[in-house]
Amino acid sequence: MMLGFLLARDGHHVTVLEKHKDFFRDFRGDTIHPSTLDLMYELGILDAFLALPHQQISEFVAVVGGQSLPIADLTHLPTHEKFVALMPQWDFLNFLAAQAANFPTFHLLMEHEVTGLIEGENHRVIGVHANTPSGPVDIRAALVVGCDGRHSTSRAAANLPVRETGVPIDVLWFRLSRHQGDPSNVIGNVNYGTFAVLINRAEYFQCAFLIAKDTFSTKVQPAGLPAFRASITRLIPFLGDRVDELTDWDQIKLLSVQVNRLTRWHLPGFLCIGDAAHAMSPVGGIGINLAIQDAVAAARILSPVLSTGLVTELTLARVQHRRELPTRITQYFQVIVHRFLSRILGNPAPIKPPLLLRLLSPHPTFRRLLARFIGVGVRPEHIHP
Repeated sequence: MMLGFLLARDGHHVTVLEKHKDFFRDFRGDTIHPSTLDLMYELGILDAFLALPHQQISEFVAVVGGQSLPIADLTHLPTHEKFVALMPQWDFLNFLAAQAANFPTFHLLMEHEVTGLIEGENHRVIGVHANTPSGPVDIRAALVVGCDGRHSTSRAAANLPVRETGVPIDVLWFRLSRHQGDPSNVIGNVNYGTFAVLINRAEYFQCAFLIAKDTFSTKVQPAGLPAFRASITRLIPFLGDRVDELTDWDQIKLLSVQVNRLTRWHLPGFLCIGDAAHAMSPVGGIGINLAIQDAVAAARILSPVLSTGLVTELTLARVQHRRELPTRITQYFQVIVHRFLSRILGNPAPIKPPLLLRLLSPHPTFRRLLARFIGVGVRPEHIHP
């Protein structure tokens, strides 16, 4: 959506295909980081964006072994806004779609599910096959960009090579009501072999409960909902008066966590960005913001070339070259966190905060550096006039 918006802003004809009839998908990446808010500011749409219902977090606290430790302070970031905005992803996508619709060259086709790529001469991708409520259609384009997530149909059709990184965790997503006076800036709760994150949604918490990889159907569900509710209460006692809101496993959604990246992001006439090029862990809520950075870089590199009507692989390789280093560094950070989490999960004993964290947490420099990595990231992109 961001890439389509930016290219249409430059006068290029863009068609965005969305397989569903709306953007309502619960438990998606909902953290809009300061780097993304900077882009909204540079585009002149930040005020309209922040007028939408959202919550703001400028400091992150982790509760480790019952001890609260501040770990990130965004108030000193060199950005226009110094907070993370929490907003449902469907609101964000609807906002971008409405902004893009102001450009006559932007076209959004809902209920258009891409099923494959169209190849022309010399194996160049020249469009896509799609299913619609009215039947199958073919849509041709000078360039096809796969932005269809970690289970990308377009990437699979292109048969691009993927490098997988082993992941020791999965995530269970669910909602619990939020009461007045509940903490709003706690990014993580760690103890008793469990880890959970609470995302403030004003009236409710969007909860992420980490479990060991592939144990949902083999251990968590067989133990029963009462045992699962008890583990939540033990970890986060103030939720004890509302865990009974979970009455059915259907309320709990499993995210099978992946960390991978393509070794080659492109073919003639075809490019992958975002999760289609590099699936990220939910650690840090970085994925959506990294994908948007990809889109901004791609628009800046592609826009001058699209005017000629022919995009070479050299140009597509420039997009990968620009965005591959931030991807690698971010994934390396996530793998380090995964190693810490894998040592915790499944060990039911109470834990103490690691000595290193206890030493670093009181220091403003540590909190500001971590805030910069999470809030701004590696090689942030900007909108050029």
